[in-house]
Amino acid sequence: MKEQNLLLSIRLSVDYRTKPSVLKDLTLNIRTGEILGLVGESGCGKSTLAMGILRLLDHKRAIARGQVVFRGEDLFQKTERELRAIRGKQISVVLQSPLAALNPALRIRTQLREAWRAHAAGSREESVNAIRSALKNVSLPSDDEFLSRRPTQLSVGQGQRVIIAMAILHRPALLIADEATSALDTITQCEILELFRRLNHQMGTAILFISHDLLSVATLCHRIAILRAGEIVECDTPGVIFDSPSHDYTRRLIAAQPSYPQTRISDAYLRLPKNLALV
Repeated sequence: MKEQNLLLSIRLSVDYRTKPSVLKDLTLNIRTGEILGLVGESGCGKSTLAMGILRLLDHKRAIARGQVVFRGEDLFQKTERELRAIRGKQISVVLQSPLAALNPALRIRTQLREAWRAHAAGSREESVNAIRSALKNVSLPSDDEFLSRRPTQLSVGQGQRVIIAMAILHRPALLIADEATSALDTITQCEILELFRRLNHQMGTAILFISHDLLSVATLCHRIAILRAGEIVECDTPGVIFDSPSHDYTRRLIAAQPSYPQTRISDAYLRLPKNLALV
């Protein structure tokens, strides 16, 4: 891996008071403009890793040790004030449930404005333009009728797109999608996967795509990391992971998947936009 293409480098161990060794000296790198899939069974530490990158594990009474080096700087050496300037601006997150992430009492316009003002001091016109651009990027309307809605007036798919719009308002270098398609029906899930692919291609945003769905990861990601019991046991391209996995756990994960035609996986991977930053 070329050093100048390295966006994030992680070496992390995490213990909870009631569950030690959730992450065990886990090492993982993400390149600039890359979509990296993180796959593993429930309880293996996927969400803990996401929270560890954002330095939010203190709120869960966890003990984290190691390094999270983002753009050449170790986030473990940052103050909370410095971290607040990074979260939501340079690193954003999209969670599984839009209804849980959005405030049901506030209109969509208000929530998008607050997300903008958290990291920008521009004029009202700049705020409006940024919100409209973000909504356009996620294929949502930006008219007054839509912006006046509350989250309960949105479909699940629309709510997830609003969350993604908030996440890309400030054009982050890294977007963490933690089970962002798990609560969606199949058609909406495909639409959101295509949206992530387009955002990566057009904006150059790197994405850490966390999922238990190997097929979704294979059709979206440039590389796939397999997480088992707090450790990365394998990390390679979808072609290698599916055609010649080196770890027995990976082979068992693939064998446990529904019987999708291999050509569907291979063809989907070949259609991935080849980001110049990865060449």
